Amino acid sequence: MNPLLIPVAILVVVFIIAGFRIANQYQRAVVFRLGRLLGVRGPGLYWIIPLIEWQRMVDIRTITTSVDKQETITKDNVPVKVTVVIWYSVTDPERSVIEVVDVAGSVVQVALTSMRNVIGRHTLDDVLKEQERLGTDMRKVIDTATEPWGVKVTRVEMRNVEIPESMQRAMAQEAEALREKRARIIKAEAELEAAMKLREAAKLIMENPAGLELRRMQMITEVGAEQNTTTIIMMPSEFVSMARGIADWTGKLSGQAARNGE
Repeated sequence: MNPLLIPVAILVVVFIIAGFRIANQYQRAVVFRLGRLLGVRGPGLYWIIPLIEWQRMVDIRTITTSVDKQETITKDNVPVKVTVVIWYSVTDPERSVIEVVDVAGSVVQVALTSMRNVIGRHTLDDVLKEQERLGTDMRKVIDTATEPWGVKVTRVEMRNVEIPESMQRAMAQEAEALREKRARIIKAEAELEAAMKLREAAKLIMENPAGLELRRMQMITEVGAEQNTTTIIMMPSEFVSMARGIADWTGKLSGQAARNGE
């Protein structure tokens, strides 16, 4: 055997082994040959030509990026600081490598511009009360801008909104005024309902005058029970005559019953 063949064989084996690569299930390898795009490899085991072909590994899992406390102006000229969280993933590894240098940084920059534009079209009340809808609007804008890069934005949320202290005090005063307004409305509705009931009661008493006197006697009883004093009441003569007649009639019935018993 020629002694020169042994080093050559070893070099060939090393050359072949050096070309093997492994990509995980969540990775894709973008392979170039002499600077030209060759294709995407993976997942699993694959082989590239050493020194002639090289690769750029791309993670296709969902990535979460936070854009912290960016100050912007609302439609009603209120400065706010907003924290936004973005979920995105690479759907086209080839374009994510060829079309943009830094995917994560580019997504953040697009998010900043989109956030300012979306919030600038809404008032402070909308920003505070409709954060979910604003997040959806920002997601659509960001996703449209990143689609040529092979990036899919799946979700955008406004995690925190900070407003100036002076505006916080004004909002607290407004909330207190609203609570006072509701309390006064409830009290007025209760008084209206009570007045309607009193009107119905007065109507019934006008139809039955004796009921008024009975109510007066009941009131006297209640006053006497609560206050240990002597109370002098002016009674109508008709009521007194009626009370005497009832008493005489009751006395006659009692006497007749007693005689019948004897």
